[in-house]
Amino acid sequence: MKINKFICIKCPLSCEIEVTAKNDEIVKVTGYKCKQGKEYAINEFTNPVRIVTTTVCVANGLLPVVPVRSDHPVPKDLIKECVKQLHTVQIEAPIECGDIICQNILSTGVDIVASRNLTRKD
Repeated sequence: MKINKFICIKCPLSCEIEVTAKNDEIVKVTGYKCKQGKEYAINEFTNPVRIVTTTVCVANGLLPVVPVRSDHPVPKDLIKECVKQLHTVQIEAPIECGDIICQNILSTGVDIVASRNLTRKD
């Protein structure tokens, strides 16, 4: 049996949760104080996901890069590949916060959007 430990981020209690697994199958979940904590630990064990944040290059902008983020979480094991792909992207200013920079990245169904406005340089 293998014990995986997680600190829950779903509420201010920050429960220390243990997921006990045998052959990658969950046997027991302990240490949570709410339903959200149990769900969080199970998801972290079975399919951890994260919001991707990085920057992309901008042509003719007041700044050379603009911050971007994913509009939904992506599987944790795809984050490096997402960032690698985004570092090949160059967009043209002006940019509005929320503009889609990359649609359906890595066929995940997740869009990458701008996190701020960026005007053209004159």
